[in-house]
Amino acid sequence: MFLRVVLVSLTAAMLLMGCSTKPVARIVPFTYIVQPGDTVYSISFRHALSWQDVARWNGIEPPRYLIRPGQRLRLWPPAGDTRTATTTRSATPPRTTTPPRTASPSTPPQVSRENRVTFLWPTAGDVISRFNDAGGVGKGIAIAGRVGQAVNAAASGRVVYTGSGLVGYGELIIIKHNDQFLSAYAHNREILVREGDDVRAGQRIAAMGEGPGRRAMLHFEIRVDGQAVDPMRHLPDGR
Repeated sequence: MFLRVVLVSLTAAMLLMGCSTKPVARIVPFTYIVQPGDTVYSISFRHALSWQDVARWNGIEPPRYLIRPGQRLRLWPPAGDTRTATTTRSATPPRTTTPPRTASPSTPPQVSRENRVTFLWPTAGDVISRFNDAGGVGKGIAIAGRVGQAVNAAASGRVVYTGSGLVGYGELIIIKHNDQFLSAYAHNREILVREGDDVRAGQRIAAMGEGPGRRAMLHFEIRVDGQAVDPMRHLPDGR
């Protein structure tokens, strides 16, 4: 049973990260076994879920949201739970697959006026891969640069994950800005912050590393209620 759950979870992560150049259905695992280094935020990020939903479905209490290796987490709402921060879904797990939940220009996630975040560019350089480009990892943009150049927090918030536990992202930082917004910074050579640190907009948080093809770049994502949205729609015009 353990092996089956892990294999299903890995399959879901691979499909979510865009391992195919064609649209594919994403297998949504019903449960996930916590691995060393996991956090509620990294698990939710990996499966494109709201961290608030995952915490509520599993009775994980604030403010620390503690989980332990080997713990089994449900990634689907229990029967009768209709409150979801993410796209509405049935209260019973899927038998096969469900379409991937990615934002499109015509149906962006709804953001309350109080929760809006003002973002800055996280680093200097040309955008070499955009949100809707096929292939690559995750759903975001890639910004070219030089190995070692500054990677900065795009907005003020709290660091909720640092590490290399998400396949394809290399050394990754995730920052929580409020109850809806997260931002992610991948392919870092050096991470300069720790989980739990409060950071301000524009603060240096990492040194740029190499991404696919050993090219110096930053992979940058913005998530709203767990769903990836086009960062270009939230970043200021011009460089």
